[in-house]
Amino acid sequence: MTVPTYESNLAGEGIRIGIVQARFNADVGHGLLSACLAELKHMNVAEEDILHVTVPGALEIGLALQKMAETQQFDALIALGAVIRGETYHFELVSNESGAGITRVGLDYGIPIANAVLTTENDEQAEARMAEKGRDAARVAVEMANLLIALEELQAEED
Repeated sequence: MTVPTYESNLAGEGIRIGIVQARFNADVGHGLLSACLAELKHMNVAEEDILHVTVPGALEIGLALQKMAETQQFDALIALGAVIRGETYHFELVSNESGAGITRVGLDYGIPIANAVLTTENDEQAEARMAEKGRDAARVAVEMANLLIALEELQAEED
């Protein structure tokens, strides 16, 4: 038996991407953004097909993503930021709630969201992960956008 398989597609031509970046822990955020934009360019996502906005912190990312999703102008969204453990329970609250908000927007609006909000124990861990996680977010966004486009085309053929 041969099962049809969709091959992942990292071609970014024509893919529209929205990026929401938290300004808290700004150095890590800038590192994530730089790596993400470089990878999007490498995959041939056009600059004019990218919208980048910033918000104060990780808890505000979900609302900005929701508003972007409502426009239906994007094929995928990317969340960038860093939550670094401090001395209080606040770390768990921000980590859990920001992640839940990001996931909820993607499911509610049927849009892929690459979650590159780092949750680390310290600055060193965040800095060590920011470049790879920024690149990963770009690849996830483009791959998932292409997958959803392909699945929508398949559904349209069946209708």
